[in-house]
Amino acid sequence: MWRPWRPYLLALSFALGAILNVLADDPTFTTIDFPGATQTDAHGINARGDIVGGYANPGENTTLPGGSLPHAFLLSRGHFSNIDFPGATYTFASRNNARGDIVGWYGTADGVTHGFLLSDDQFTSIDFSTTLTFAAGINPQGDIVGQYESIDGVTHGFLLTEDEVTSIDFPDAIFTICTQINPRGDIVGWYTSADNLGHGYLLSGDEFASIDFSGASYTNANSINPRGDIVGRYDTADGQTHGYLLSGGEFTSIEFPGASRFTTAIGINPRGDIVGKYKTADGLLHGYLLTR
Repeated sequence: MWRPWRPYLLALSFALGAILNVLADDPTFTTIDFPGATQTDAHGINARGDIVGGYANPGENTTLPGGSLPHAFLLSRGHFSNIDFPGATYTFASRNNARGDIVGWYGTADGVTHGFLLSDDQFTSIDFSTTLTFAAGINPQGDIVGQYESIDGVTHGFLLTEDEVTSIDFPDAIFTICTQINPRGDIVGWYTSADNLGHGYLLSGDEFASIDFSGASYTNANSINPRGDIVGRYDTADGQTHGYLLSGGEFTSIEFPGASRFTTAIGINPRGDIVGKYKTADGLLHGYLLTR
C-alpha cells in the first residue's frame, strides 16, 4: 500500500551544541582500499563491523548516479567480496544491517536506476519510479528508506515497511532524500529548501528537525545509529568538505589526517564506529574506518 507522509508535520530547528574540532578518546583512522582499485567509497557499517560500499578500477567511469562507483563490495573479517546485480551496468552497496541484509542501487542498459535488497544471497529489485529509485538505508527490522523520482522529475524520500510504502517530503522543500533509518524508526537525510540551499534533517515520530552545521554553506545527514548519533557532511565557503558527528547536541568535525580538502562521514554503527571517504592530493577517493 502506498501512502504519502502526513502534510501536517512540523519543521523544527535542531538544537545546536558546541562545535568540537577533534574527536575524543584517541580515535583511530584506517584507510580502506579495495585491492587494485583506484577509488573506494566506504558507505555503510553494521553492528558486526562489516562494511559495504563501492569501488572503481583504473579507467572506469566514476560519474554515475548518486555519486556511486561502478562495483559494490562487502568487507567482512578482513575479506573483500564483490556484489554485482545480475545483468547490471553498475552496482553500488549503500547500507547493511546486523542480519547481513544489504541495500543499494544498480543501473541497467536503458539508463534506469533501480534499488535493490540483497538478503540470504537473493536479490530483490525495488522500484517506485520509471527512471530512478535508490534504496539507501536499512535497519535491523528490515525497514528500508531511500529516494525516487516522480513523473514530474521531483525527488522524494520513501519508507518501505513490509508491504507499505510511505512517501516522505520535508515541508516546502524542493526535493527530499532519505539516507538511513535506525531501530526506533528515526530517519535522517537531506533536503533542498526554496532558496536552493541544502540541509540535513531528522524525522522522529511526526516531527522534522533541520540539521545545519554552524557557518556551513551546505549540510547533509547520512546515517543514524540506535543511540541517535548522526553523521554527515558539511561544506564551507572556501570550498572544503568535512565530515561531522552530531551526538548529544554537539557537533564534532571529522577530518581524515592528511586528506586534501575533502572528508565525509557516511555510516555509523551501534558502537559508534564511523565509515566514510576522503580525497588525497591526486584527487582519488579512499574509504576509511574511524574507531573510538
